[in-house]
Amino acid sequence: MKTNIGLTENAREAVANELSKVLADEYVLFTKTKNAHWNVEGPDFYEKHKFFEAQSEELDAIIDSVAERIRTLGHYVDAMLKAFLSVTHSTEQKRERNDSAGHIRELLADHESLIIFLRANVAVFSEKYHDAGTSDFITGLMETHEKMAWFLRSHLK
Repeated sequence: MKTNIGLTENAREAVANELSKVLADEYVLFTKTKNAHWNVEGPDFYEKHKFFEAQSEELDAIIDSVAERIRTLGHYVDAMLKAFLSVTHSTEQKRERNDSAGHIRELLADHESLIIFLRANVAVFSEKYHDAGTSDFITGLMETHEKMAWFLRSHLK
């Protein structure tokens, strides 16, 4: 059945394509956060193990909400790892040690990169595609990532 929500097919497709990039970034960030949760070592192991677990749970909920937004726009979600890796802005891990500071620095950089991408698209979705709903949605995502980045950054002070 045709999706009739007041947006053109071209606008819905363009927005869904951009949201697919967000979904890929979120999934890679989730995976890297789970990696930190599983592999962190050091005297602060337990504290950081729990911290990374909480952040990964928050990211899991975000992933679901992004995928559901794509479906709301009438498009399917290509949830294959190959598809995610082809459009993500994130990279594989770079650090050599599994200490908490290394994980935190890397995750912080990924959150900040995602925040910048989301911020750049707030006006695009609203003004170019006339999709205030997705603009509002990614504004909320941006604010969530800003808070998560603040929590990460606070561990480095």
